[in-house]
Amino acid sequence: MDDLAFSSLKTIWDYMHMDMQPCPADCIIGFGNYNGDIARRAAELYQEGYAPKVLFTGGLGRNTNTLWRTSSEAERFASIARQEGVPEADLILETQSTNTAENILFTRKKLEEMNLPVKKILGVHQPFMERRIFAALKVYWPEIQAVITSPQVSIEEYLDHSIRQGLEEKAAIDVIVGDFQRMDLYAKKGFQIPQDIPSQAWEAFHTMVQLGYTGQLISE
Repeated sequence: MDDLAFSSLKTIWDYMHMDMQPCPADCIIGFGNYNGDIARRAAELYQEGYAPKVLFTGGLGRNTNTLWRTSSEAERFASIARQEGVPEADLILETQSTNTAENILFTRKKLEEMNLPVKKILGVHQPFMERRIFAALKVYWPEIQAVITSPQVSIEEYLDHSIRQGLEEKAAIDVIVGDFQRMDLYAKKGFQIPQDIPSQAWEAFHTMVQLGYTGQLISE
């Protein structure tokens, strides 16, 4: 990746971060995908006493249905969390969802079926998904209080970890560029609340598209 691509990617990365500070909640929710660092971050927050339960949500989605066949995102995350010391009794799994909206809706239903009174959640997602999951929660679970955090990693660390988990560097970058595009398109479709997107972020996005990072873009 050349200097122009890295600078543009960092602009997008910084915009998608919300930098919210973790605080006590009723449940930690790890949103599923390929990045096991999410499970480690959720386990870390559990061990620090931020919430009494950890729920992992995710079946197989657009970035994992070609990587894995025998287990869901949630099951893989739970395995990591157990290794990090989260007891089985405090783990909850939702293994059917395939996208962000289903992550939220199926999680909400799961907690309701278990009669768990959850008014505040501590959500854990990819660093570049913080803003998008926050905006989606406002549509699909508007009454919930949500604080969003992510693995505490740099872009370089994220790319290195992604490669070690089976993605090529370009594919990992494509995901970030695609999720930025969804901030705008999904708000227009009503899938999440609108967010102000600064001109610098738009310029960085168009630069990344011109450089060929288009593998996760969707038609408008």
